[in-house]
Amino acid sequence: MRKVVLVTGASSGVGLALCQRLLAEDAALHLCLACRNRGRAEAAQAALLAARPSAQVSTVQVDVSDLRSVLRAARELRRRFQRLDYVYLNAGIMPSPHLNLRALLSSLFSRKVIQVFSTAEGLLTQDDRVTAHGLQEVFATNVFGHFILFRELAPLLGRGDSPSRLIWTSSRSARRANFSLEDFQHSRGREPYSSSKYALDLLSVALNRNFNQRGLFSSVACPGTMLTNLTYGILPRFVWTLLMPIIWLLRFFANAFTLTPYNGAEALVWLFHQKPESLNPLTKYLSATTGFGRNYVTMEKMDLDEDTAEKFYRRLVELERRLRATVLSTD
Repeated sequence: MRKVVLVTGASSGVGLALCQRLLAEDAALHLCLACRNRGRAEAAQAALLAARPSAQVSTVQVDVSDLRSVLRAARELRRRFQRLDYVYLNAGIMPSPHLNLRALLSSLFSRKVIQVFSTAEGLLTQDDRVTAHGLQEVFATNVFGHFILFRELAPLLGRGDSPSRLIWTSSRSARRANFSLEDFQHSRGREPYSSSKYALDLLSVALNRNFNQRGLFSSVACPGTMLTNLTYGILPRFVWTLLMPIIWLLRFFANAFTLTPYNGAEALVWLFHQKPESLNPLTKYLSATTGFGRNYVTMEKMDLDEDTAEKFYRRLVELERRLRATVLSTD
């Protein structure tokens, strides 16, 4: 039976590279590109089919920051498919990132210089906004929209003889210090991206606790530091060009500089081949690239506890209930 794979944020960056690599691994897939912009989705679809004319590639329009868009897309997916084997929850934003020059300069002379450059720890702040539904935009896009999509697609997950997989694009920048259960939307902080990625780690752990017995398994992966639209929002392209010699040197000491979306997709593709029952739900899988350009996957234990993960999951369920009773009930 042809496996069905859904990828959000599939029109560019690591999402598009992932789609290219998945088709190279298994040309018999039915690959569905879930993208905000219909034109870019169709362009990505055309490029994938040009490279592999026999492939089966479809698109669905969804803006994961817009809950009504998520509901419409989920209805369309339930109409088209009887089952989803893999759902890559990859779409995400880092709005208006600001580089903390003081933190950058101080890190250059600290023992943590490699770690700081690998994870951007303490270097980036963002100006978040509020969506039309009253949610913090980064939280809505990176976390809650995907959570609602998962809830709406539950009838298609874990059906049949083999399990279904949720694979989240997390980050090395996910830090416990930037997340608060009392402010899980990070409305009072300046690092919503880090907070949202830590929230994904918590959510993945909670989903495994609640749904493994139903044939659904969740994993988180980090693609590393790549040159994409997100990083070009931090510094202009010419600055990255000037920094490249330093970055290439750092790759001999820190494996997080994957640099290209193709390299960054390594862990996401690796997870495609693994038996989910054999994976540790408390482990994050990291794309890595050596100084000589060889790609591989490393692992790290996530800095979280399962009780907090369960509490966070319950708060998302409660938030969903409130929104369904108000905003979503009018759709």
